[in-house]
Amino acid sequence: MMGWYDHGAWQGWGMVLMVIAWLLVVVAIVWVGVRVGQSSAPQVRPSTESARQVLDRRLANGEIDEQQYARARRLIEADAGQRP
Repeated sequence: MMGWYDHGAWQGWGMVLMVIAWLLVVVAIVWVGVRVGQSSAPQVRPSTESARQVLDRRLANGEIDEQQYARARRLIEADAGQRP
């Protein structure tokens, strides 16, 4: 009865394997969380449209009226004239 709980050499290895198993579980949970976070984040692509094209598209879609369009167009043209 005295040696009933004696598992020999496996006693130390069992503890090491249990720690490794829990570390793998934590790493897997973090990895899944990161992957889910990346897939739900909106993908932002750089615009290839010029400022004038964006302005024209916004007028065509009715997002801005003609007065706003004319004011923004003047600003764009003034800014373009100042650049070298």
